[in-house]
Amino acid sequence: MKKILIIEDSNTVMKVLRYFVNLESDFIGLYAQSYSEAIEIVERESEQIFAALVDLHLPDAEDGEVVDYTLSKKIPTIVLTSSFDEERRKHLFSKGIIDYVTKEGQFSYRYAIGLLNRIWRNQQVKVLVAEDSTTSRRYISDLLRLYLFQVYTAVDGQDAIDILMQQNDIKMLITDYHMPNMDGVTLVRNLRNKYEKSDLVIIGLSGQGEEALSAKFIKNGANDFLHKPFNREEFQCRVMHNIEAMEHLEQARNVANRDFLTGAYNRRYFFTNASCVHKQAKTESSPLAVAVLDIDFFKKINDNYGHDVGDGVLKFFSKALNDALERFLVARAGGEEFFVLMPGLSNQQACTLMDKVRELISKSPIEIGQNTLTISFSTGISNLYMDSIDAQLKVADQALYRAKESGRNCVVGDVIEHEEMVADG
Repeated sequence: MKKILIIEDSNTVMKVLRYFVNLESDFIGLYAQSYSEAIEIVERESEQIFAALVDLHLPDAEDGEVVDYTLSKKIPTIVLTSSFDEERRKHLFSKGIIDYVTKEGQFSYRYAIGLLNRIWRNQQVKVLVAEDSTTSRRYISDLLRLYLFQVYTAVDGQDAIDILMQQNDIKMLITDYHMPNMDGVTLVRNLRNKYEKSDLVIIGLSGQGEEALSAKFIKNGANDFLHKPFNREEFQCRVMHNIEAMEHLEQARNVANRDFLTGAYNRRYFFTNASCVHKQAKTESSPLAVAVLDIDFFKKINDNYGHDVGDGVLKFFSKALNDALERFLVARAGGEEFFVLMPGLSNQQACTLMDKVRELISKSPIEIGQNTLTISFSTGISNLYMDSIDAQLKVADQALYRAKESGRNCVVGDVIEHEEMVADG
């Protein structure tokens, strides 16, 4: 589990930091109240320590030696101090600390713990820097890497578009205005034809004396703007704030799109996405299999074991489906019924795949509390386009009915005489 090192000589401040670590993070705290204690912990736990929150002045290290020590061990370091000193702040930033936080009350400590949470999550966030100046590009990239982002670089707007096409999970673009081939504003305008603000955060940059560019960037779709040369801490705050805002929106969107109990996508999300896939498949005459799945005798599970066990079975079943069918869209339709969308698979391929999943799940014991049980499920699959995804699902549902009539725990696909309709639509 991820661990953080907290070095603080004040008992009162240490209590507050312990409280916020336990309340607002998933970190395991390692606590030291002196330089010597910190060295002992690092020597023992060095491979496990993700980052350090360090008091600048300790009884046995009054001149900040502990900061040099954690940095020498390549531990990302945030400095805590009782007083603000501009020269000292600049000096510490030049050494490579992440941030410099003054002890000004509970908000300061919450900010420091929140920043540790943020840089942990940054490891999964990709950021693209589009800047033709080698010096500026390197400076911005180094700052982002200090905050543990995954960083990609582009030398102009066209290069940025090419990289975005290759890395479609990039979450943020930081772009200068003055670039050859395609300037920053034109780049933003082009990207907003494909990406919403909630899908790709864009921060524009420009030099001094170009005040109107900030409005131009924003009006063409940028989320934010910074003038160069920018204050390093302002850059950090703008970047972190925009990423946090995107993540909050993603979380809200995820809540709306997910089934509360199982975490699978819900019925509404399935139909929204499947309708688009269905339309494209029908236009291109490409294979599209849809499956309707139903857990066999689920009511008996609720009657015999109770609804808590029934809920556990649904969670198990949902996870097992998503693990086995991660390439495809799996959704809980309601109750014990699930949908699967499988573009690119013929009816025979889809039936073969689902039969393997059926066999795997039927052989997997489910342990819930004191109970151990196994389940089976029945599946109907159709590749007949029909007029809509809803109509195609109804054909798959008819196949599911035939599976139940055949004794359950089996997979049934399209009847042979209708298979030519798959290609013809």
